Amino acid sequence: MRKQSGGEVFRITGARQGLADDVRGRQRRYVISMSVRTVSVVLAAVLWNVERYVAIVALALGVLLPYVAVVIANAGRENTPSLPSTFVPAPMRPVLDAAPVAGAADPGPEGDGVRRGGEST
Repeated sequence: MRKQSGGEVFRITGARQGLADDVRGRQRRYVISMSVRTVSVVLAAVLWNVERYVAIVALALGVLLPYVAVVIANAGRENTPSLPSTFVPAPMRPVLDAAPVAGAADPGPEGDGVRRGGEST
């Protein structure tokens, strides 16, 4: 059996994801956004003579999406809503007071008739 000490307890279930995982997620979001932008610009070029209004919307999407993609890709670790507490205090144990024993009350230095120096009164 393992000996338990009353030391600090650390919680890792609420830990942030690793930096490599965070960067990988940001890159994935950026590539998806840029892929949507590329498709919208190609769609705008193809539909320019067929459906002008759809082409204009696709072109506007292709122009605005790079800015949005960069903002989304850069939003990351600094916007965590709340960081978990890494230290969990040990639970407080109730303190039991010693019950007074009958007849064991100390009457004081002069109540028993014996001086503490070994002399009697």
